[in-house]
Amino acid sequence: MTETITSRPVRTGAPEAPPALRGLGLFTVLLGAALPLVDFFIVNVALPTIGADLSADEAVLELVVAGYGVAYAVLLVLGGRLGDLFGRRRLFLGGMAAFGLTSLACGLAPDAWTLVAARVAQGASAAAMLPQVLATIQATTTGPRRAKAMSLYGATAGLSMVAGQILGGVLVAADIAGTGWRSVFLVNVPVVLVGLFLAARAVPETRSAHPEPVDVPGTFLLAASILTLLVPLTEGRAAGWPLWTWLSLAAFPFAAAAFYAVERRADRAGRTPLVPPSLFAIVSLRRGLLLIVPFSIGFSGFMFVIAVALQQGAGLGPVAAGLALAPLAVVFFLFSLAGPRLVARYGTRVVPVGAALQGVGLVLMTLAAWRSWPDLGLVELLPGAAVAGAGQALQLPVVLRVVLSEVPAVRAGVGGGVMVTTQQASLALGVATLGTLFLSLIPGMGMRDALVTTLLVQLAGVALTGLLSLRLPRTIA
Repeated sequence: MTETITSRPVRTGAPEAPPALRGLGLFTVLLGAALPLVDFFIVNVALPTIGADLSADEAVLELVVAGYGVAYAVLLVLGGRLGDLFGRRRLFLGGMAAFGLTSLACGLAPDAWTLVAARVAQGASAAAMLPQVLATIQATTTGPRRAKAMSLYGATAGLSMVAGQILGGVLVAADIAGTGWRSVFLVNVPVVLVGLFLAARAVPETRSAHPEPVDVPGTFLLAASILTLLVPLTEGRAAGWPLWTWLSLAAFPFAAAAFYAVERRADRAGRTPLVPPSLFAIVSLRRGLLLIVPFSIGFSGFMFVIAVALQQGAGLGPVAAGLALAPLAVVFFLFSLAGPRLVARYGTRVVPVGAALQGVGLVLMTLAAWRSWPDLGLVELLPGAAVAGAGQALQLPVVLRVVLSEVPAVRAGVGGGVMVTTQQASLALGVATLGTLFLSLIPGMGMRDALVTTLLVQLAGVALTGLLSLRLPRTIA
């Protein structure tokens, strides 16, 4: 399977140059990559206000977060396959338009369950849009341009996670035209309109010359695997761990085994399954994905836990709670800019250094929480957040480059879909696991000790990330 690119017709006899992704086009697809990640985190600081306004209990509020994340994770690989089939710019435009409409539905939701349904639809829209970003970059860039584009993609992904939480706090407190929490969703609408205009002008159309049909059994089994794991972990604590949660968790290994068997059979038969097992023979992809899991679990878990702790424990408003992480965002951005030069000189050895820095930052924030509670805010968290931001910036963009560095061009869409699915499922798993741990510890230990304990658990995850990073290839192909 080879990549072909649809472009403007050229005059007969003139050599047809493949369209490249120029600066404006790269900015546009990165905007599309930022929107879904911002929206995963933007609601964290808005949850208390949403609960009070819509009279929603804790279980429903968790669905506002989990419904989006699970739908997003379940459909990402399918979104990549549909882009190969129908055209990536077409799916990008359609997904972005649907994202804008579902964001409007979230912002206008009259009750909590309508909001949950709109969030699920919003996650599905994001799953149609995001896979086209990586596939477009892979199909329209080569050499140093691709390396730069991938570095910017990684920096955008990390910065969006932090910026979403800060933006959410600012918007809720600003209460624009009396919209309150609704503005965290409504703000997407004008951004989407700008993105659609730019994408129609600046993003070239690409598709596979020989697209494979949708792997229906694989799609359903992957969805079953993700749902049986994430839904009970997310909802179990708030629902009191009823029987269905344990039955669902028990079904997970069987669903995962069935998915692997179906995909392996299709792969051996020469077809292109949803997730080809042969893809994992690529060492850089396999080891990079293993590293993404603990990193993303820790990242999303920390963002959720710190939002709850600062608002419900330290008594900060949404703006102060969001701005407490501003040093992390600023330092992450600055170190992301320096990342490509550091990688060119030191290779992937910057990743374990980043893990060590992130660990130091977590220790500093843990000590701040222990000593200063409940007076915990921007000043107390600043040293630790800044050091952690530097460490995260030396990990995430580099690892995302490593994962796709040796994936053949004919499987670029599939490889990108596998990577973003792993990342998104891990982000949802982080909220489900570290968030559940933190909220479960509060009644018996109190907010401060629950926060300290959860941060120490995350520190163990950072140590695992550092150890796994030692097995990465030294250079990036």
